[in-house]
Amino acid sequence: MKSDAGSDRSEVFPWLADLAGAWIFYSVLPPWPWPQPSFKRIARFASWIGLLIGAFQAMLWWGMTVLGWGTLALAPLVMAAGICLGGGLHHDGLMDTADGLAAGFSRRLEAMQDSRVGASGVLALAVALLLELAALVQLSDQAPVALCLAGFWGRVSPLWAIARFNYLRPDGTASFHRRHYQNWWDALPAGLGLLVLALFIPLFPLLVGAPVSLVVADCLGRHLGGYTGDSYGAAVVITEVFTLLLLAGLAAAS
Repeated sequence: MKSDAGSDRSEVFPWLADLAGAWIFYSVLPPWPWPQPSFKRIARFASWIGLLIGAFQAMLWWGMTVLGWGTLALAPLVMAAGICLGGGLHHDGLMDTADGLAAGFSRRLEAMQDSRVGASGVLALAVALLLELAALVQLSDQAPVALCLAGFWGRVSPLWAIARFNYLRPDGTASFHRRHYQNWWDALPAGLGLLVLALFIPLFPLLVGAPVSLVVADCLGRHLGGYTGDSYGAAVVITEVFTLLLLAGLAAAS
């Protein structure tokens, strides 16, 4: 009977099944007991999962501050926590995408599909981590809020990519994102999340990540001629990094 009830809920509220699927796909957090997860339109809830991961990082930052940890120790700690909570999915995509870009347009897909990581992929990851570290150190006490915003806007960037660019591998494992995309309806959850954040965060810092997510998605899509699952992940990481850098710049200027 419990199984039937869970099934009924997921049929009445299909968005709930997609949210359960997003929870599993975008994090390593324990799965929900119900409903049965669906993965067709999980990208629309990615921003919520990113915000949740950012909130976990923020709580870790605040908690360790109480225990006397300094900024230089906290920054790499919360970075590691964020990577672990996300399962390293997007950072792996960043490395593969960097290798694809370095291989040239004609060989990009072959290079991205290669399980071996090249020098370009390693360097891209190292640069991204160093820039994120620098931003968090500069942000200091403002880092917890910035982490939430970076997690949110980082996962919005693939929505732009899904809407604007074709998927480069029709039979690819992440092709379902593009296949089941439903225009502005899939942006609605991100919009609701933005309204909630606006209750707590001033408008200007809140919206800093919006143009970043759009520009990153557009530039990456143009350079690759479309998207794969790896480049969706790369868009997340690059958007997070530049959102943190811009917020750090604002903090330094204020």
